[in-house]
Amino acid sequence: MKTQQSITSLPASPDEDRRKRMIQYTVAMSIRVVCVLLLFVVHGWWLLVVAIGAFVLPWVAVVLANNVAGGTGADVLRPGAIVPVRMTEQRRDSTTPGSTAPGGTTPGEPRSGETRE
Repeated sequence: MKTQQSITSLPASPDEDRRKRMIQYTVAMSIRVVCVLLLFVVHGWWLLVVAIGAFVLPWVAVVLANNVAGGTGADVLRPGAIVPVRMTEQRRDSTTPGSTAPGGTTPGEPRSGETRE
């Protein structure tokens, strides 16, 4: 018997995950903009710290934005299973070109008693 899926063990929805990553990216890039502006104001060894922040933060922001949280939650149990359906010989024949459709006609031909307009 399968165990029931707990709502607390489900991973975050894709929309929530995307929103979280967008906020992290925006914060990191906003800090970078501040670092770039401080390059014109700061002097001495602080200039090196601000310059490193301005050059490293874009890489950090991209790494954070690409960190998809797909595997952090437990496995999601799906109700039921996908059952493979084998194609029967009759269905396989009706899908091949030049074969007859159900009713003994070729696809596109009118059936007996029908007229084509």
